[in-house]
Amino acid sequence: MQKAACRILIGLELSHNLPQPPDPMHPFTAAFLAALIVTTALRLWLAMRHVRHVRANRNRVPGEFADRITPEAHAKAADYTVAKTRIGIVDTLIGVMLLLAFTLLGGLDALARAWGGVFEAGGYAHGIALILSVMAISSLIDLPFGLYRTFVIEARFGFNRMTLALYFIDMAKQMLIGLAIGVPLIAGVLWLMARMGEYWWLWVWAGWMAFNLLVLLIYPTLIAPLFNKFSPLENESLRQRIQALLTKCGFRSRGLFVMDSSKRSSHGNAYFTGFGAAKRIVLFDTLLTRLTPAEIEAVLAHELGHFSHRHVLKRMLLLFAASLLFFALLGHLIDAPWFYAALGVQTPSTAMALLLFVMVMPAFTCLLQPLASLYSRSHEYEADAYAAQHADPRDLVHALVKLYQDNAATLTPDPLHSAFYDSHPPAALRIGRLLALGSPAVAR
Repeated sequence: MQKAACRILIGLELSHNLPQPPDPMHPFTAAFLAALIVTTALRLWLAMRHVRHVRANRNRVPGEFADRITPEAHAKAADYTVAKTRIGIVDTLIGVMLLLAFTLLGGLDALARAWGGVFEAGGYAHGIALILSVMAISSLIDLPFGLYRTFVIEARFGFNRMTLALYFIDMAKQMLIGLAIGVPLIAGVLWLMARMGEYWWLWVWAGWMAFNLLVLLIYPTLIAPLFNKFSPLENESLRQRIQALLTKCGFRSRGLFVMDSSKRSSHGNAYFTGFGAAKRIVLFDTLLTRLTPAEIEAVLAHELGHFSHRHVLKRMLLLFAASLLFFALLGHLIDAPWFYAALGVQTPSTAMALLLFVMVMPAFTCLLQPLASLYSRSHEYEADAYAAQHADPRDLVHALVKLYQDNAATLTPDPLHSAFYDSHPPAALRIGRLLALGSPAVAR
């Protein structure tokens, strides 16, 4: 232990002798800085627009919701949205500073040199230590924001039910699971990068696909129960109603479960998890206390719409296609000295290439976000239409209104902010389409 500590200290001492920051006029350095400035400015501008728009409409409930949402609930949703958006602005700025510290200011290079005093530079142990240390530093910096969101914002608006002890227990579990899964995964990726020759990126991509499918398979039965208790639905009449819906829709699952989400939050939701024979239906216990059986059936019909239209499969295929392109691009960059030098790194390695690529790529792909959001919203409309065919759309409308109110979701998002980020349609548009699918008597 003492020898290892001495080696780390020697590495840190050597890391003080850092090279000069990269030349900002280097083409790739300039492109990275320009992309980072543009995307950061865009995110901040959208966030501030969102805050102004929500606050401007704080005291005016939209007409179509006037008989369903109270002014007090609408104002609460506005204040909740503003609070979350403001902390998101601070989080964005801190994230940019951390990114610059890791890259152009030499942070990654310093970590690599420090671990070089303990492990062979460029070796598997060195690469794993480098990646894990970056993840640990990022998590530590994000910790105050997570605590603030949970114990200040969520608590202020009456949503948080988590104790500080449970928060850190969850964090410890996540860390242990991350290490148990992440270390072998990182080691496997580094091994493939070193041993599979010129087309290593194709092998890594195949391994990445297999890993994602494995996680989807084991998550419902092995990982999720480590955090929540899943009990079979005991309400027999509701169970029969849901089973009749599943039979009508031709859907088969491994079970219908209630999750004890109320021990952490009062937010309500329902979801399907797993794939193939491992599919499960999960209802939050908070949802059961707020929605009627007909409304729960309508919500599940919407979720069944996603499976009927194969939205999960389509998104996975899109993700796999995009990741193939990204891995191919990394395969081109990994042997380019300018890629490292332009980002403040003088100690190239496979692990360093992975880190740089993952950190830098979001600055160049930010403008794809509205396309992804638009694609997701189209799926939500399709699922709503499916629900309207297999359940009463009026029940889905009533359920959504309750969920908007219970989750303090703003009814008046800024249109540009919503178009850029939101995976679900704005409340007014979504409700309007559902009303058009139902009886005219619904619009009361």
